Amino acid sequence: MLQPIQLSGEEGRRAVEQIRRRGEEKDKQVEVRVAEILEQVKMRGDEAVAEYTQKFDGALPEKRELNRQDMEQLAKGCDPEFIGALERAAENIRDFHRRQEQQSWLTTRENGVIMGQRVRGLSRVGVYVPGGTAAYPSSVLMNAIPAKIAQVGEIIMATPPQKDGQPNPNIMAAALIAGVDRVFLMGGAQAAAALAYGTQTVPKVDKIVGPGNIYVATAKKQLYGMVDIDMIAGPSEILVLADDSANPVYLAADLLSQAEHDMLASSILITTSRRIADAVTAELEKQLAALPRREIAEKSIEDYGAILVCDEMQEAVAFANSLAPEHLEVCCENPMEYLGKLDNAGSVFLGNYSPEPLGDYYAGANHVLPTGGTARFFSPLSVDSFLKKSSFIYYTKEALQDAAQDVITLAQTEGLDAHANSIKVRM
Repeated sequence: MLQPIQLSGEEGRRAVEQIRRRGEEKDKQVEVRVAEILEQVKMRGDEAVAEYTQKFDGALPEKRELNRQDMEQLAKGCDPEFIGALERAAENIRDFHRRQEQQSWLTTRENGVIMGQRVRGLSRVGVYVPGGTAAYPSSVLMNAIPAKIAQVGEIIMATPPQKDGQPNPNIMAAALIAGVDRVFLMGGAQAAAALAYGTQTVPKVDKIVGPGNIYVATAKKQLYGMVDIDMIAGPSEILVLADDSANPVYLAADLLSQAEHDMLASSILITTSRRIADAVTAELEKQLAALPRREIAEKSIEDYGAILVCDEMQEAVAFANSLAPEHLEVCCENPMEYLGKLDNAGSVFLGNYSPEPLGDYYAGANHVLPTGGTARFFSPLSVDSFLKKSSFIYYTKEALQDAAQDVITLAQTEGLDAHANSIKVRM
């Protein structure tokens, strides 16, 4: 089990370096295999998708595309309590993301010049949703609701069938609530390829969003440029900042909430209190024993977990900004005082009663977040992720005359005489 180590010591530096490197290993065989799948789907369309569905998912669905009536029928079999929770979560997500809406704008000048920016939603977006053992209805809400608010023309969802060829009812219920327009039962790299290239039955999309395994992530990476993507997501991660006021039971539970995702997930505690560090070590062992996914969580904690002790919260904040974690919890006596100092994090959870799973499912902020230190320059999925913008200008003849010599000078300095001539002929 993890033992507390000093952040500033050699052992602390080694632990942090191992965690930073966990996403660097590239599986070249996966890259080659995915490239082959993409090429086959590009050439053979639906036929190739069906072959890979049979091979990887175990059975072909009776219907490749589900309509709204199909989704409604499947949703009827879901637990009413689950449906209620999903609807309440969806409303929180809508409320949060409506505040991100953007407007087109236009400005005028006294000389008759008009300039502005036109903002509108993408024409068609593909949402990938895992549907096997890792079926996450919450991801449907997080990906589709911002797209809907952005007024995307059409939202296409791809999700693999279950082993018996049937769709996952909980995923279908979430699709109804989120406003997904069309659903195709297909998964893996072949689904990403079908969305990017289009097939005989699957329409081509402008952007692909949503989580997936290494094959899906690799496919999205290889397809970028053919379509836009949300991000290349790596293993999940959490960093918890805690002082002596924190509750070690809460801290251990929050670390394990990420560790159970994946053996490559990273769960780190950094604290100014040796007492808290020791208590969390004991609590982790206690809580691990009761976890159904103990084997995964234990491996994750052993390989990529850490309990780091530092002298001051200032040091912990600097470490957080350096690591740029996906999820950052601040379990301190006055958590709000640190918000303005934490510049690099996907999502920040303030106080002892704002655990990361609250953000995963319910609070409203998006749970599609940058990983692997990319929070230094990437942002969470948002309404803006589904928008495109065009600028426009209008000059009168008189306004162009005023600007002409400056434009000609700049163009000629760059050696672009045809650019300069485009202005000259109008004079």
